[in-house]
This record gives sequence, structure tokens and C-alpha cells, in this order.
Amino acid sequence: MSFETLRFALGGVAAYRHITETTQLQTVRALLDKLSQKDSAGAAEEYAKLFYTLRSGGYAGLGDWLHDQLRYTESPYALLAEQGGSDPALEEAARRDTAMFTLLCELDCGQLISAMGEGAPPALLPVLEGLPRWPAGCPFTFKSLTQFYRTHGSGLFARSRAFLWEDGELFPVEEPDCPGPDEMLGYELQRDQVIANTQALLEGHHVNNVLLFGDSGTGKSATVKSLLSRPGFEDLRLIEVQKEGLADMPRLIRTLSGRRLKFILFIDDLAFDQDDTTYSVMKTILEGGLERRPANVAIYATSNRRHLVRQTFSDRAGDEVDASETIQEKTSLAERFGLRIPYLALNKADFLDLVEQMTAQSGITMDRQALRTGADRWEMRHPGRTPRTAKQYIASLSLA
Repeated sequence: MSFETLRFALGGVAAYRHITETTQLQTVRALLDKLSQKDSAGAAEEYAKLFYTLRSGGYAGLGDWLHDQLRYTESPYALLAEQGGSDPALEEAARRDTAMFTLLCELDCGQLISAMGEGAPPALLPVLEGLPRWPAGCPFTFKSLTQFYRTHGSGLFARSRAFLWEDGELFPVEEPDCPGPDEMLGYELQRDQVIANTQALLEGHHVNNVLLFGDSGTGKSATVKSLLSRPGFEDLRLIEVQKEGLADMPRLIRTLSGRRLKFILFIDDLAFDQDDTTYSVMKTILEGGLERRPANVAIYATSNRRHLVRQTFSDRAGDEVDASETIQEKTSLAERFGLRIPYLALNKADFLDLVEQMTAQSGITMDRQALRTGADRWEMRHPGRTPRTAKQYIASLSLA
């Protein structure tokens, strides 16, 4: 395909139209326009700009950049393939676009620079000879892209598995803090309930929303985050939502509906004060209004309170019926979670057993009785027989 034909073909991209509007492909089009106009100096400037833009993004060449764009940005065909749908016209458009992008990736920099040199003023020739080059080559095919969408999804959810929902926007977490299964010690019965509920979600069932409540430091949040590291849970995505973002959650849920991937919306340390009316928004989200919660979305929350809304004596003042309704209204929020799992502080024997397990895992060796006596003393100065207290004790041993 000639430069001129490629130039017109770029204007006909339909299934992946959004990619043509990026800075990189706008620069490619400008480069081809300058070559068509025999503007050697202008073409050289666009070429240099393209090289700079690619390298600024960490890409070795146009092929690597296009591969990421095709996989990690939303497009109608990517969503269709992810959902296993059928649209012959869209599929054919995507196939044609991919063939054109393949030719673009295989553009030889030497040919481009040679074309710039035709009719160029002598003073420009040394500049053209010194232009940097990127490797030609296409790392994708239409078949491999389609398979990628079916296996990993598309857009942000194909690139990352953990996200933050802030100010109505998703932000990928590149290196999420997700403990591995071997790091999770104690509270096996509680974790098994969470894992079973999540397994059912991944199998396509409507599942319960989950509330993990109890003492601080018992591993409630770690239980949820560790789900991402479990084998077989690759289709799971975790989105952490701050309390300030609860009002926007219905919109988020709406965008997740219909996708093949499964989503846990995670609210950490959920609690409401008596004058906080946000809890009514949370009740609506949990129970649903006219819109039914999609089967691929579940809400998991942690809290240090059994009842998520703090009660005060003022709640009990006034008319007896009104006071009763006020208390019931505020304490009923936790009941909207179909699965409520308590995480309570360990008894002394279980705490010392946990210390032994964690010490062995950390590679520290010491006399068993000395270890347990030290753990007992540490817990007296740092109240709370929890995994967090055990970790702090073991950290103190490594410093000794």
C-alpha cells in the first residue's frame, strides 16, 4: 500500500475510530499529508514529533503503541468480543481496521525518510540522515486481538485488576496490596465464607453482598484484597470506593452491567455518624430501586461496628414509637448485607498459635516458650489479640 493510499485508509477507520483521534495517529496523518504535499521539512518535523511521543510513552515503536491501544482502550468490537456477541458488520469493520493498522506498524522508517528526501533542499538532507528510527513490525493479528478480548476483557479492566473510584472516575492501581493465600493465617471459617460467595459470583450466580465486621486488625480488609491473588479468580476485578463516592455508585454499577468480568465494589471501614444521611444512599444501593443489581457485581464492606450507624441516647428521646423507628431505621442498614461475617479478637491460645505460625513463615527461629512468653507480654502492652498485633510482635523480633 502506497503512502497516499494509507493516508486515505486512515480516514476510513470505523471500528477503532477513537484511536485515530489520539496524538500519535494525528501525527502519523500529518506526516502522510506532508509527504503528499512534497513538504519535506514539514514531514521531517512530524516524523521527529512522532518518535518523541512514542518514546515519551515508553514504546519502542508504532507497533507496540498500537498493540496497547487496541487492547487497553474501549471499543465497540472489543466489548462485543468480550461479551461473546455477534455483529457481522462490526466484525468486518474491525478486521479491515486491523489489516490497515498492520500495514501502519510495518512501515519502514527508511522508506519514510527516503520519501522525505525526494526533492528536499540540500540543507535538509543531513537532518534526514540523522533522524532516529524505530523498528517495524506488527505484534498482533485480528485473531489474537479477538482472543485477548474474550479472555481478558477490554479497556482498563484488561490492563489492571484493582481500581479506585474517585470523583466519578476509575483509577487503575498498578501494584495492589493483595496478600497471597499463604499469607492469610487464622479466621479460616470466615475467609471460607467470603471465598465461597466470590466463587459463586465468578460462576455467574446472583450472590449476597458481604459485610465483614469486628475488631480492628483482624484481617477484614486483607481477606477481601487477597481474593485477587487466588488461583482461578482471574476474571475478578476489585474496585475500592470511598464513602464520599457512594452517591456515584449507581452510575458505576450501570457501566459494569453486561460485562463478562465480575466486580467487587469494596468499601473499607464503613461507618456513619448519627447526623450522616449518606447511609440512606447506601441502603438504596444495597436493596436496589427500579434497577436490579447486575449478577456480575457484588458489594463487600468492612466495618469495626456491628451496626453501621452509631446510636446515641438522643435517638431514644421523644415519643416511644418515633424513637423505636429511629433506632430500627439506623440499625437496619447492616441487615441489607445478606452475608454478615464477624471477625473477633482471638482467645489467648489461638493468638499464641498464630504467632508461632507467622514466626515460622517469617524464618525467625527461637525457643518456643520464649516466643510465646514474649508474645503474651507484647499483647499486654499492645491490647488486641489480632493478626496485626502478632505481626507487630514478630517485626520487633527481627529488630532485636
